[in-house]
Formats: sequence, C-alpha cells, structure tokens
Amino acid sequence: MAPNNKFPLRTLLALTTIPALLVGGLLWYASSLLPSCQTTQHARLPSPDSNFDLVIFSRDCGATTGFNTQAALIPNGDSLPDDAASFLSIGATADLAPRWTGPTSITLTIPPGAQIYRQDDSVAGIAVIYR
Repeated sequence: MAPNNKFPLRTLLALTTIPALLVGGLLWYASSLLPSCQTTQHARLPSPDSNFDLVIFSRDCGATTGFNTQAALIPNGDSLPDDAASFLSIGATADLAPRWTGPTSITLTIPPGAQIYRQDDSVAGIAVIYR
C-alpha cells in the first residue's frame, strides 16, 4: 500500500486563512491610528473658458503640519480630492489674490518672506504668473 502524503484541506485552509485575518485586522487597526488630513478650501475660481477651476486651499495633517496655502487646478465643477497635487505650496497662511488673466494664464500673489515649497511656472498648459 502506497503512503498517503496528502495535506488535509482543512489544515491548509486554517494555516492560510487565520494568519491572513490576523494581518488584515492588524493593518485595519493601525490605519485608524494614523492622522488623517483635513483640506480647507479658501477660494475657487472657474477659468474663463470653464475648463478648469483654480482652487486655493490648505491642508492640516495634525501637529506635524505647519501653516500652509496651496493652489491647484482641477476640472471645472469637480470636488477637490484629498490628494490634489498643488502647483504652488507655501509655508504661510495667505491670501494669494488669485486671478485668471485669460483662459491660459493665472496670477497669484505670494507674500514676502513666505517659505516656498513648490512653485511651478505652468500647469496643464496654463501659465502661472507670480507677484
């Protein structure tokens, strides 16, 4: 008679399912401990051709986040996503006096002495002029 080397299915399922549930539960619990960021929208200006919205906002991710003001372009009418990529980010709370100067150009005013983290000269084919 040949030896039976089959691994019982019940044991295989227990050895794979239980660790997966434990790891999943641990990751779910750990994610609840991470700080979540809050985005506050300060201004929203639609482009003259209604293709984009210029959004001025700030993010607060808890005690490790300093004051900031950011600017992003998003499709007209869309809500600002939590992970919106900004083309301007400064380390200050400021009124950037945003203005569309035409369908392909934006003007923003950066306060003197503000720490600049990001400052792109164009975004999505739109020229950005800083004062």
